Amino acid sequence: MCTGKCSKFIGIALYPFAIISIIANIFQFFPGWSTDYIGNPGDQMTPEVLFLGGVIGGGILVLIPAIHIQATGRADGCCNNRCGMFLSIIFAAIGVAGSVYGFAASVVGMIKGPMCEYKDANKTLVFGRPFDGRIEDFNNGSYLFNKDLWSTCERPKDVVEFNIIFFSIVLSCTGITLILCTIQMLNGLFGCLCGTCGEKK
Repeated sequence: MCTGKCSKFIGIALYPFAIISIIANIFQFFPGWSTDYIGNPGDQMTPEVLFLGGVIGGGILVLIPAIHIQATGRADGCCNNRCGMFLSIIFAAIGVAGSVYGFAASVVGMIKGPMCEYKDANKTLVFGRPFDGRIEDFNNGSYLFNKDLWSTCERPKDVVEFNIIFFSIVLSCTGITLILCTIQMLNGLFGCLCGTCGEKK
């Protein structure tokens, strides 16, 4: 496969992962499918959702490079040359940075757990992060591997599952786009040094 065709494949492959990442991040603003918490995001929304790792990192910073990367793969396109391949390295690096940002935000969000209403040590209902190491009972192990702890969050309903599912989606998408953009950086380097199929024709 020549460098141009590889670029076209990578560019097209980036689109669905970027779009899924954006949609998953938007859904996270409605924990438990409720709109009650969007009005007070600073106090009742999981902070990592507000980092917009899926919208900015795995979304916009991947979509923009995808457009140029795909353009370098068009046989009759203006970017199917050494200069276009060089630029694709820069764009792919932007995609790598965005993917790393989205990936990191998702990992932190999953480890620290969601914001929810739960009973503290005094059996008082409070809104916070019960799995963030602030309650003695949860310091010994991660809630991710102990499903019995998930019922600690009383509101929003099923927020722990909601949090894990959508952070996992963003995590997976940004992980894949990170790999694809890294491959494109190497592909762009070969295309820059050796030329493209369009130039050889």
